[in-house]
Order: sequence, then C-alpha cells, then structure tokens
Amino acid sequence: MRDLAAKGSKKLLLNLSEVSYIDSSGIGEMVSSYTTVTNHGGQLKLLGLNKRVKDLLQITKLYTVFEVFEDEASAVRSFA
Repeated sequence: MRDLAAKGSKKLLLNLSEVSYIDSSGIGEMVSSYTTVTNHGGQLKLLGLNKRVKDLLQITKLYTVFEVFEDEASAVRSFA
C-alpha cells in the first residue's frame, strides 16, 4: 500500500474476501495503510469482509473510518 501511494495511486480497494482472521498487527497495518494513502491524497476502501472481520472493525470502531463494500462494482463506482 505504501509503495502504491508513493507511486501516485489514489484509488485503492483492498479485497479481504479471502481473509478469515485479522490480529492486532493486521489492524495496525490497515490503519497505517489508510493513513499513508490518505496523506498522499488518496482513498482506501475495503471489500468483501466476512462476519468475523466486520465484527472486529465494529468493536475497534474502525468500521466508521473505512468505507466498506459488499461487491466490487459498487466499490469501484464509489470512487467516481
């Protein structure tokens, strides 16, 4: 994510559909990536969260920070 942001990518969509578990270091990386992308003038959005990951984001209050989408088409449209 940092490399993409540094190279000028402004619209990043992170597909988490294959992720079944995120620990505290994973949450830290997501927050760090979000901060880096935002500081470079970009947007980072999440796609395909399963119930466990969605619950974790709600418990940590990060669900209000990240834009979360169920399907790729609506996520891509949201960048327009």
